[in-house]
Amino acid sequence: MWLDRSGDPRPSTPGPRPGPLPSSQANTQPPSRSYSPAPRRPSSGLGPYLTSQQRPGITPRSSSLSLASSAESSASSLLPSSRRATSSNLKQAITAYTGPDPVDIVAALLAGTTPPISPGGPSHSLKPSTSITSEDLNTVFDFGDLSLRSLALSEEPRSTSIDNKRQQSAEGHEVAKAKFEDLHESIQACDEILASVEINLASFRNDLASVSADIETLQARSAALNIRLENRKAVEKGLAPAVEEISVSPVVVAKIADGHVDEAWVKALNEIDKKDAAYKKGDLNSEQNKGLQDLGPLLEKLVQKAIERIRDFLVAQIKALRSPHINAQIIQQQNFLKFKDLFSFLHKHHPTLANEICLAYMNTMRWYYANQFTRYENALKKIKLHVLDKLDVLGHEDTSRRGAALSSSRIAGPPHDAFNLGRRVDILRTSNQAAISSYLAEEDQSTHYLETPFRNFNLALVDNATAEYTFLASFFSPALSYSTISRHFVYIFDPTFQLGQVLTKNLVSETYDAIGLLLSIRLNQHFQFELQRRKIPAADGYINGTAMLLWPRLQFVMNAHCESIRALTTALPTRPPPKADQAKLSTAPHVVTQRFGQLLHGVLSMSTEAGDDEPVVTSLRRLRGEIEAFLTKFSTAFGTDKRKRERFLYTNYSLVLTIIGDVGGKLATEEQEHFEGLKAAFQEAV
Repeated sequence: MWLDRSGDPRPSTPGPRPGPLPSSQANTQPPSRSYSPAPRRPSSGLGPYLTSQQRPGITPRSSSLSLASSAESSASSLLPSSRRATSSNLKQAITAYTGPDPVDIVAALLAGTTPPISPGGPSHSLKPSTSITSEDLNTVFDFGDLSLRSLALSEEPRSTSIDNKRQQSAEGHEVAKAKFEDLHESIQACDEILASVEINLASFRNDLASVSADIETLQARSAALNIRLENRKAVEKGLAPAVEEISVSPVVVAKIADGHVDEAWVKALNEIDKKDAAYKKGDLNSEQNKGLQDLGPLLEKLVQKAIERIRDFLVAQIKALRSPHINAQIIQQQNFLKFKDLFSFLHKHHPTLANEICLAYMNTMRWYYANQFTRYENALKKIKLHVLDKLDVLGHEDTSRRGAALSSSRIAGPPHDAFNLGRRVDILRTSNQAAISSYLAEEDQSTHYLETPFRNFNLALVDNATAEYTFLASFFSPALSYSTISRHFVYIFDPTFQLGQVLTKNLVSETYDAIGLLLSIRLNQHFQFELQRRKIPAADGYINGTAMLLWPRLQFVMNAHCESIRALTTALPTRPPPKADQAKLSTAPHVVTQRFGQLLHGVLSMSTEAGDDEPVVTSLRRLRGEIEAFLTKFSTAFGTDKRKRERFLYTNYSLVLTIIGDVGGKLATEEQEHFEGLKAAFQEAV
């Protein structure tokens, strides 16, 4: 049967012409392909022949069909070339061949006769569309060693092929049967496996459905729990501050009740204070504050326990202040200030007990400072001092002083200069701000002026007053106001202040040391400035009281100097002495001028920053007038010798100007200008 090759437009490329096949290869050909001596074409999918495997509906076990196909194939190889065109008008049909024997057809063709026609009618006959041409006759066929007639008359190849095909068909059937049996067993095994898989899948489906139901349940529960969690968070956010305000942890309770009083105890106390404030702030009658109603009695007991422990602690510290040889400032810094919140808590929750504790502390410190400064004053009294009495004034000359000294009953002390400032001014300029200790004061064998004990006592007093006021302001505030703290400070230091004023009064009550008095005044002013810088206003009363003791005494001493000069002037003769005595008079500066110049230098050196309103300025100008009057009257002793009189005045004023020439300040400048004018007035006589 011919193939319909119209679907493949590609021309067939003839391959090499094969020779006769060996018998071994002929026996191994598939049963669907018959033996043919025609030339073989390339084995492509578009070849002119179809094997039995490519023909649908024809089984390879049909031997008659194979023979028909072989005969047809042999006959078709001898058809004209028009049948080998690439495109054929014949359609592929699958029919059973019932025509004449192909061997007869070949024999007829070789004999040049007409081939026999198929008895089946036109549908079973081969009707070539064209005749055999010369080109077809010139085609060379390779039949091996056989001629065409021999090949046509030979039965061996066909029979061999048929036997081989039959044998191969039987063997293939057995092989196929075995394969089908194996396939059947495999299919049965697969059916069993698939049945098991089906059962497992059904079970898995059931389990999956159960798991899906469980997951849905869990999702529902999870959603419900999320909603509850959000609600709980919302409630917690609203209740957390209220719960935090009223709840007290057992750790805090145990610390307050039995813990050691330290910094952790103070923190617990502050927490209790906050809880108590929240408790008192809450509305106890509200139904929403039932927690506060339950907490109230317990919190009140805890507060009472804290008050009891604070009382015991503070009382123990106050008792420690009464111990001998104790340093109160150490206890204040380590045991009071570190726990200053204790008094605030006590004053807030039990004001009466807090006031009693405060009063006990004040009485203790009142006694402490009075006792300590009494001992210190006794040590300062042992310091030897220069005694300057009424004989140490400007108007007393050496002769009179010596006579008075011999007639007086006082014991002569070490030599001193009552009018020269010298190194005494160093007490104002020293950088040492520490007072001398009691031990050193008792062991000191040197002699000092009155400003030495005055400075040491008041310096110690100022330092202790600063420390105590700072402690009171730090420990008792904000429980107590600053005005109350100032009153407590004055109460504590009142005996000490009185002791200091008594000491000052004893030092200056009988002295005529104007330099020492003015030094003490300047020291007192320095103490006042220092207390103002340290912001200790409560000690201003003591400073002002001390100034009220010093200034009047200085005025008294300056008046005594003026009176002595006035008395000396009055004692001078009104008439000049005889000329013989005038010749003996010297124009050198008078001893009173020397003293006055030294005293003036000392006052001006300590008044560089003083104003014109100070009492010492008025006293100094009065003294200067008395000195000028004395020198003018004393110059009359030179009689008619005007030159010597003016020279005397010039040398005295020049001496005073020389002494005060290196002093600065407003007051010193005024005095220098004044004496410069006096000096210039009498300079022509030199």
